[in-house]
Amino acid sequence: MKILDRSIAFQFAANAAVLFLILAGVVTAVDYAFNFDEYFRIADRAYENSPWFLRAAGSILVLVDLWWPRLFLLYDFLLGFVLVGAMGFTLTQMVRHRELIAILASGQSLLRVARPIMLVALLLVVLQGLNRELIIPRLAPLLTRDKGDAGSSSMGAIDRVLHVDGKGRVFYARSFDLDRQTISGLWVWERDEQGLLTTRITATEAAWDGTRWLLTNGQTEDRRLGAGNARPQPLASLTSDLDPTVIRMRRFEGYAANLSFRQLTELITRSRASTLTRPDHLDQLTRYKLGRLCVMASNLLTLLVCLPFFLRREPANMLMQSLKCAPAAVGSLMGAFLGSAAAVPGLPPEVSVFIPVMILIPLAIAGLTSIKT
Repeated sequence: MKILDRSIAFQFAANAAVLFLILAGVVTAVDYAFNFDEYFRIADRAYENSPWFLRAAGSILVLVDLWWPRLFLLYDFLLGFVLVGAMGFTLTQMVRHRELIAILASGQSLLRVARPIMLVALLLVVLQGLNRELIIPRLAPLLTRDKGDAGSSSMGAIDRVLHVDGKGRVFYARSFDLDRQTISGLWVWERDEQGLLTTRITATEAAWDGTRWLLTNGQTEDRRLGAGNARPQPLASLTSDLDPTVIRMRRFEGYAANLSFRQLTELITRSRASTLTRPDHLDQLTRYKLGRLCVMASNLLTLLVCLPFFLRREPANMLMQSLKCAPAAVGSLMGAFLGSAAAVPGLPPEVSVFIPVMILIPLAIAGLTSIKT
């Protein structure tokens, strides 16, 4: 990489990092300012009978504990705006110091300036994908917390869990530990096609081993009419598509959006094998899975669409260029988020999620060819 490429790439990366830190700081500061009483109330319980300044410091610690995993999710949402903003600041600085004129005078194309910007942007989008697949799924339990759960890293337990698995069996758990993935007091009822009870399965405890539920004191009992006084038979394990991930997804709204591509693929495969899966639920999982690809591609395409507003052969008022660029950037990025999440009547989700990309591709080509160099 030549000196010019290194200089532009470093300047663009530094602007992107500073811009993201500023935006993340503004978001957390606004949340703390509007919900200061709630954070102080939580800290007051943890630092009871302590001086006020210790409780104030404790409220900040509660804020940090709640928001540090959300910063990874914030990176995914803000990256498109950060890329456009960093590109605008970088090229504005180059226009102000007449660096673009010097590059043109040396006989080089302005597209040469865009190359390091796009390479760094591609690297940041790759990091966005790794963040989505490796980090956010591990932090998914922490992302379900609200302010009342701040300071705790566990999801806790839920009582009286009642669900139906893909085979139509009714699962009831007296208590389900979301962290240990164990059930206390399990009852399972199997039914025939008419909905009549055929088999009852009970266990004092059940633990998920990755593929099935391992039962403690498990028993299965024939409850069909005419079975008489059938003796319960021991049962060591129970296979079902109702695993801890599915239970968490049904318990917490938006939990599925934080799962990895592989986890969503497994959920979709199991859901298609079940006759009880609602089509809208299956489409939603597909949009979660493919929508992140649409957002990543739209981030790069939006950067190309906005590039001609700042990469100019002659000096211009960069404030006016920013005002012209803002609607295009906001419209493209918000359209990508909404288009990848919204259902389009008559189109399968595998196609509808990529409608924003289809729209942005010709706009990006038109933007690049409009640059005078």
